Order: sequence, then structure tokens, then C-alpha cells
Amino acid sequence: MKDAGDIITPIEPSRKLSDAIRDVKNAFADRDDVVVDMREAHRMRLDLLAAELAPVFADVPADMDSFDFAVSSGLQPRLWIDAVSHVAMGRDRRTYRFLKDTRVGRVVLAESTEMKAVADAVTRYVAERVVERQRMMEGGMESAAPGLHRHVVQEAEPPIRSGRNGWTTFFAGLGLIAAGALVGLAVSLALFWDRIMQMKISF
Repeated sequence: MKDAGDIITPIEPSRKLSDAIRDVKNAFADRDDVVVDMREAHRMRLDLLAAELAPVFADVPADMDSFDFAVSSGLQPRLWIDAVSHVAMGRDRRTYRFLKDTRVGRVVLAESTEMKAVADAVTRYVAERVVERQRMMEGGMESAAPGLHRHVVQEAEPPIRSGRNGWTTFFAGLGLIAAGALVGLAVSLALFWDRIMQMKISF
């Protein structure tokens, strides 16, 4: 007698591997359609935001190449502002998220379902970057003038100081020579004093 656990339910003749493969493919296709729909929806909204910001992008000085202003493709489209900041859509497909990568991680600069609010935040960010660059250039020009002036003064002074130092060294050398000669003369007199006295007596 066979136990209940030994009873094997036979596979229905109508169940085939090809049918299962077809079902899996259909499931993947449906999932891919959802992903594609989400990506297209995200890109469409980011394209609308880019069009809203087009006048701002056009006003950026031509010599500033730090901005990107492009919508990237991929699983999650992004509107890049520069190398560290971009706008992406939230999971609800309606929320704009203005993000920036920093040393401490990614921070949210603005987040709203209203496109105008995020466009205003991006405009403010671009304006701050432009002003920072202008201030840096102006500050560099101001600091360059005092540095150049000090350099010119330093170039003019060393010959005068070097002349004085040369004369001082010359006279110090003469003093040392004279002192050495006097010391040598005194030592010679002390050593040969007896002979000198004998020579004086003999004369």
C-alpha cells in the first residue's frame, strides 16, 4: 500500500513549457511597456520644464561652459543643470525634484508638483552660479594688483640692501684682520722677548 506522500499528481497533458515561456514573455512585455511609459512620461515633463527654462539658459554668458542644460536618456531621464545638479521626476510621475550632489550626499534644493516653482528654483540657482563666477573674477583682479606692486618693490629693494651688506662685510673683515695681526704681534713679542733683550744688551 502506498502512502499519501508517495502519490504523484500527473501533469496535465495540456500544460506545456512553451505555454509557460509565452506567459513569461507576455509578463515581461507588459512590465517593459510600463517602464517605457514611465520613462516617456518623465522625459515629456522634463522637456516641458526645459522649454520653460529656455530663456534663462539663453541668457547665460557664452563664456560659462559649466552648465549642461540637457535632458539625458535612460531608465530615469534627468534635466542636467550642471555637473552636480539636475531635475528628476518623483515616483508619482508628477513631482519635480531639483537635486544637487555634495560632499555630504545628495540634497534636495526644491521639490514640487508645480513646474513653475521648480523653474524658479533652477533660475535662482543659475543666477547664483553666475554671480559667484563674476565675484571670483573681480576678486582675482583686485588681489592681483597689490601682489604685483609688492613684487615690484621687492625687486627694487635688494640691490640697495645688498650694497650696504657688502660694505659692512668688508669693514668687518678688515677689523678681524687687524685684530688678528695685533694678537699675533703680541704673542710674538711674548715668545721672543728674551732674545730681543739679549740683542739690545749686545748692542
